[in-house]
Amino acid sequence: MRNFIFLNFIFFAIISNYPINIFAQSKSPADTFPVPRGNSIRLFYLQRQPNTNTIVYDLNLKNNKLDIDDPVHGYWIRYTENAQREELSWIQRTFAYGIHSKKISNDVYELNFVSYKKKKFWLEKDPAGLWSVFAKLENGKKMVLKRIYIHINGGSFWSPNIEYVELKGLEPDTNQEVRERIQIKKSDADG
Repeated sequence: MRNFIFLNFIFFAIISNYPINIFAQSKSPADTFPVPRGNSIRLFYLQRQPNTNTIVYDLNLKNNKLDIDDPVHGYWIRYTENAQREELSWIQRTFAYGIHSKKISNDVYELNFVSYKKKKFWLEKDPAGLWSVFAKLENGKKMVLKRIYIHINGGSFWSPNIEYVELKGLEPDTNQEVRERIQIKKSDADG
């Protein structure tokens, strides 16, 4: 009987063009989190344990031009509060989720999080002339960054126990999904 119900479910999904992938297993806990709706200036978003509230990072435009002094703007989507938008607090911008930028050339900025200076990212124009954030992977290849997931297991507000950080994005030449998990040692989390 179970097989009959299962096959009917698959048949219904196929004929109704209902998108399902019942055989796919989650690659990461973050795959169960909500995905923020994109917009024309969205660069990437950041999610972390212990809740689904999300920080999105958009191009920071002034009069439809990139703000060269502060090219990336981060803010919350508070899914636990009806998906309200909320600006990062001064403490969050200064000590945790703020982005430091350094202009390298007209179309390239080096970026890093204020809380973790070891990992660098680059805001630059892609071949189509659109701004994207790129990360260099351990294998030397580049990724167009789409999501950062921080897996936290305990700790405190000022000193969370970060087990790993997962970068997810696209390989620029093939547009294939790429992921990289970075294990964080306690000594790494300090800087």
